[in-house]
Amino acid sequence: MKQIVLLLVFSFVLLGCTSAQKNASATSAQNFYDFKALNMQDKEVSMSDYKGKVILVVNTASKCGYTPQFASLEALYEKYKDKGFVILGFPCNQFGNQDPGTNEEIQSFCKVNYGVTFPMFSKIDVNGENAHPIFIYLKNTLSGTITDNIKWNFTKFLIDRSGEPLKRYGSNVKPESIEADIVELLNPSK
Repeated sequence: MKQIVLLLVFSFVLLGCTSAQKNASATSAQNFYDFKALNMQDKEVSMSDYKGKVILVVNTASKCGYTPQFASLEALYEKYKDKGFVILGFPCNQFGNQDPGTNEEIQSFCKVNYGVTFPMFSKIDVNGENAHPIFIYLKNTLSGTITDNIKWNFTKFLIDRSGEPLKRYGSNVKPESIEADIVELLNPSK
């Protein structure tokens, strides 16, 4: 019995250290460009590839009441991509099992139904011990209401050209509602 208790204690300590290391790497990052993520083809992409761009990071889902936001997101991307704007979509299945498909199924759904051409990444967790370091960093940098956790699909984070997260928008905030904020970052007043 004593050995079982020790084994359990050791397991909890080990799991805690792994989670703490993941959180530590996310909190020790200097800015958004310090991170990497897997794209839909499982190729590692450095966020530094987007240096100098205004970035909107969105946790997405294919079977959500907010899924039609893909159309507005794509419209914003098309309108401003040549001016230095990019949207990075991160599918997540943590809220109501609303993105259960594979990366290929998700990418196909987004392309066929909404014409999505902005970069989409492999499905991730945004909360909990398996949360992707990008989302740990974003949540630590920009507080949420009541808690810092992401509360639902289509939470959005706006990041300036220097990799600094500036604003966080809830799921119910329509992409077209934040167009003025995007334009302001694309064309800063002198």
